[in-house]
Amino acid sequence: MLKSKYLFPTLASAVVVSAAGVYLYQNKEVANSLKSFKLPTFYKTVANESTDNTKALLGDGNWVDLKLSKIEQLSHDTKRFTFAFDDENKTSGLKVASCILAKYVTPKGSNVIRPYTPTSDIDEKGSFDLVIKRYPDGKFGTHIHSLKEGDTVAFKGPILKWDWTPNAYKEVVLIGGGTGITPLYQIIHQVTKNPEDKTKIKLFYGNKTEEDILLKKELDSIAAKYPGQFEVKYYLDSIDESKKDFKKGFITKEDLSSVVKKENHVFVCGPPPFMKAFSGPKKSPSDQGEVTGVLSELGLTKDEVFKF
Repeated sequence: MLKSKYLFPTLASAVVVSAAGVYLYQNKEVANSLKSFKLPTFYKTVANESTDNTKALLGDGNWVDLKLSKIEQLSHDTKRFTFAFDDENKTSGLKVASCILAKYVTPKGSNVIRPYTPTSDIDEKGSFDLVIKRYPDGKFGTHIHSLKEGDTVAFKGPILKWDWTPNAYKEVVLIGGGTGITPLYQIIHQVTKNPEDKTKIKLFYGNKTEEDILLKKELDSIAAKYPGQFEVKYYLDSIDESKKDFKKGFITKEDLSSVVKKENHVFVCGPPPFMKAFSGPKKSPSDQGEVTGVLSELGLTKDEVFKF
């Protein structure tokens, strides 16, 4: 059994609790700690050793202002935001799987900081994309949805969540809910674009309605291009019975039983109720905790499951 390859710095892990922007921070202590967030010493050391001017984000703890160059409306409450680098030849500096921090300052001078996982290719030059859903009480989502092209946002990172190694597993299973798709999509995209990485991927993705499915066009395109490597199944609470591409209801234990095996690895990302049902929450920001829920019933432990 391969050892889990994720980082454990306390605050970095606290940031990753909702790295995909899955839900707003309900824990005031965690939210307050983000205001004075500094990258862990270990991470800074690694980043400084590999500093070069071809990366937009260096992991050195400094905030970088990036210009919003394009806004695309994806649904009634979701937009794709493209942020341009100061040099069109630079790449983001991200690895698989990592996130970044975004910040804005309120009129009263308070910092609002949220972690997000870019959905664009990590090797793309000149810019990166963020897909962000606006929640009714979401401070950062409301702010960024109010911005116009030409405005700027401050970013910091990247923060490595899981150090992906090609072909470490014959197959991985991804279980996602709502905006929890973003870190999972990063894995899907980067694995399938690498001809040397033969890892097979099965994605189980749940949403309320068809309109809520993020990155469906991209997911379907990858599935069509790599039918032997990537497979996606969509689950919806509300569904038009005439549509055969979706399954009505929740992802079930029976759905997962034939593909979840100890020799594979499972990655889970979604809102708190989703995590509770499938894997259980993290025990603390720095501790993945024991696996509970459906995956525990299927015989898996924390050695086979990673919670974003």
